[in-house]
Amino acid sequence: MARNTITAVFPLLLILLSIASSTFGFTANPSQKNQRLTPPSAARYASASTTEGGGDPSEVIARKIVVCGDVDGGYYRSCVKNEGSRFRKLSGTMSPPDDSKKAEILVEGRRKMVDGFVRWCERGNVGLSQRITVESVKEEDPTGLYDDFYVPTGRDD
Repeated sequence: MARNTITAVFPLLLILLSIASSTFGFTANPSQKNQRLTPPSAARYASASTTEGGGDPSEVIARKIVVCGDVDGGYYRSCVKNEGSRFRKLSGTMSPPDDSKKAEILVEGRRKMVDGFVRWCERGNVGLSQRITVESVKEEDPTGLYDDFYVPTGRDD
């Protein structure tokens, strides 16, 4: 009885596996037995950390990111603060809001976390229909001036 169930379920599993691999773009070389299936986007991000500076992932680095778009709103600023300090444990600052629709973000921390933060900024869509584009990313020397991530709101309280 169990053998009949296995022979009936096995073709369905093969069909589901082929649908999942074609839908999500998984690639693998079938001639190698123990190779992991990895989505193309994961491979891109894995190679991005080695090509963007190539050093030790725990090395402390700094980047200056110039972003354009709806950067003066409080929602985007709070997202930058949360992403930088709470989620990635980075330090740095963001320039105060002005009417230029541009902002500079100076960020310091471990290479792996800084590269991830830059990719998050380049994603551009933070919600609430705000569109952000990264104008430039420049390497800076880490200063160690910041112990947290500071994002001024521009309020004169």
